[in-house]
Formats: sequence, structure tokens, C-alpha cells
Amino acid sequence: MKHTFSILSLAVMTAFAIPAMAQQKAKEKPAAASAEGVLATVNGKTIPQGRADIMVRNQIAQGQQDGEQLRNAVREELIRREVLTQAAATKGLDKNAALMHQADLARQAVLIQAYLQEYVRANPVSEATVKAEYDKVKAGLGDKEYKARHILVKTEDKAKEIIGKLQVGEKFEDLAKDSEDPGSKDRGGDLGWSAPAQYVKPFSDALTKLEKGKFTPQPIRTDFGYHVIKLEDVRDLKVPPFEEAKAQIAQRLEQQTIAAHVNELRQKASVK
Repeated sequence: MKHTFSILSLAVMTAFAIPAMAQQKAKEKPAAASAEGVLATVNGKTIPQGRADIMVRNQIAQGQQDGEQLRNAVREELIRREVLTQAAATKGLDKNAALMHQADLARQAVLIQAYLQEYVRANPVSEATVKAEYDKVKAGLGDKEYKARHILVKTEDKAKEIIGKLQVGEKFEDLAKDSEDPGSKDRGGDLGWSAPAQYVKPFSDALTKLEKGKFTPQPIRTDFGYHVIKLEDVRDLKVPPFEEAKAQIAQRLEQQTIAAHVNELRQKASVK
């Protein structure tokens, strides 16, 4: 397969992509020995071999096959980039303050990603922690899920007016067109299947007390406004087994760990 790259795609890829160590170890060729070598010299300016090694690693991690074609394509791309960089410098763009700020931001992004990856490796989320979180979430969801519709309005009087119309036989789906909830109004107020824990408490409390096919006789107030809720059906909740859910839970816990660490560093920083 022929390897072709655009200037822009490779620039973005090499500025921000730092493949996972597990992906690299299986596929990459050692780069340490050639990191100080020279890939090419363009108008007297050298291109480090290490730059090409990084680009090749990134491509291999994304599924490209290593080989002479890939390495030649990377070499040519780096030469083109150097030619363009030199052309930009002749126009004084390397002294443009706004562009230099963009370059600083790109450099920061690479360093931050590398730092956070190293932090995660040094502070892994254990499987026991993931399992405990899974059990907690599972217990919080309960054993039933509910298929509901709702109409959200701004005032209690408007909600009572809607309830009155429902009581005389008007269709819930038609009245939902006046709902303040843009995510469900065009679907007749349909919220799909959800466990009660996924709703705010006043809403879930009212929902679980309803009989199938019934709507709330009084408006339900939440921080979003006033709801008229209709319960359409109830079924047993099927929670994915731990083996299926653990990767997603581990990722979420990892993100929480990173957020807590960043917040800790921010709190300790001296800012004037």
C-alpha cells in the first residue's frame, strides 16, 4: 500500500500524538541509537533522525506497516516541512508573536500529555478499585429501568394546564411539542429506557410511583422547571457484566485521578 501524507495531517499528528507505550514496544524499531543522527540536510540545516523515528512510531501505532516505503515517505515529508519552515522564516514568520504563542501551546500540549501518561503509569487504578466502583454503580442503579415521557415547562400553572388537557383526552405526544426540553420535545417527550438513578431525585421519586400508562396528577418541580411525567413501561435492568464494563470504569476513574492531581498542583502553585 502506498504511504501518502498531507503536510497538515502529519504536523498535527507529530505535535500532539504520543502513542501508548504498550503499542510502541510491540512494533517499533529501537530509535535511541539513531536519535542523534542526521536524516537529511536541507540548505545547510540538518533534520534529526530522531524526528523521523517519532513520526514512524506514530504511524506504526496507528496501523501502518513498517518498511522502506513508510520511512521514505516520512523522510520526504520532513524535508518538505523543513523547506516550508525555511520559507516561512524568510518572510519573518518565525518572529511573529502570535505564531510563536501557538508553537508554545503545541509544545505545552506534548509535555502535558507525556507528564500525565507518566503519572498514570506511576499511579495505576487497581482492578480492586474498579470492581468496587462497579459494585457501587450497580447497587445505585437498582434492578428496574423505566421507559418514560415528560413535558418540561417553566411555570407550575403551565404544567397544571397540560395535566388538565391530558385528563380530557389530549395526546401526551402532541402536548410535548411545547416542552422546554429540546432533547425530547420532537420525540413526543420520549426519554427512552433509564434507571431511576439517572434522573434527579424529585423526578425519579415521582416516576417510580407511577402505574404504567399513567401520568403525574401534579407537576413535579426540579431545578430544571416543572415536569409532567408519563410512565410507559417497566422492565428488569440488565447491567453489563464486570468484564465488559471494567475498561470504561477504569478510564473514568483514571480521569478522576488526573483531575484530582491537576487540582492539587494548581492549589500548591504560587500565582501572583
